[in-house]
Amino acid sequence: MLPPRSPAVSAALRQGLSVSLATGLYGISFGALAVVAGLSVVQTAVLSLLLFSGGSQFALIGVVAAGGSPVAAVATSTLLGVRNSLYGAVVAPLLEVRGWRRAVAAQITIDESTAVAVGQREPAATRVGFWVTGLGVFVLWNAFTLVGALAGDALGDPRAWGLDAAAGAAFLALVWPRLAARQAQLVAALAVAVSLALIPLTPAGVPVLGAAAAAIVAGFVTRPPRPTADTGSGAEGGR
Repeated sequence: MLPPRSPAVSAALRQGLSVSLATGLYGISFGALAVVAGLSVVQTAVLSLLLFSGGSQFALIGVVAAGGSPVAAVATSTLLGVRNSLYGAVVAPLLEVRGWRRAVAAQITIDESTAVAVGQREPAATRVGFWVTGLGVFVLWNAFTLVGALAGDALGDPRAWGLDAAAGAAFLALVWPRLAARQAQLVAALAVAVSLALIPLTPAGVPVLGAAAAAIVAGFVTRPPRPTADTGSGAEGGR
């Protein structure tokens, strides 16, 4: 018999499943757009399976659809994918995985799994949130990508179905509660300002990296100082 789950773990499980469904449905949009851009169904499915980074995938097919070279498409996609390495630095200490699980964790370290994981207050809930969201998105994203690719032009414009907003809305719902503190609001505003300023001036992917860099720098500058040990009193001073 399995031990009962804590309320925090149950909440992380529900959150992970709901985010997985919303993001997975967005895969229909990618699959349809990829085929319209000129990729075959097999190419679309393999790209989604191996790359597995929504922003990078859309950037790649955007360049292809615009007539860009394969080198430009791969470079733009890679530039956007750099953000996932920043996520890895955040979640790795929280998961503490080893061996083959580390490789699996790296593959599913994406926007959604990171957001759900860091939004939990208990270590067990953090791990459940990460794995449920990451694996759930992986399975559903690839499944719905194939559905979208097979449907192709029959869907028409995927934006008419609202699928282009599903993943963004789900991610905003995760981030919004973490912006209650004044400091978080200021950091978010700075990141948005940097991103908006870079959009008309730089290639796709650079605004995302610029916003992430601005948020990291602001976080380091504004973080409170570490408490110093009191050697004159308390448990340490009494030894």
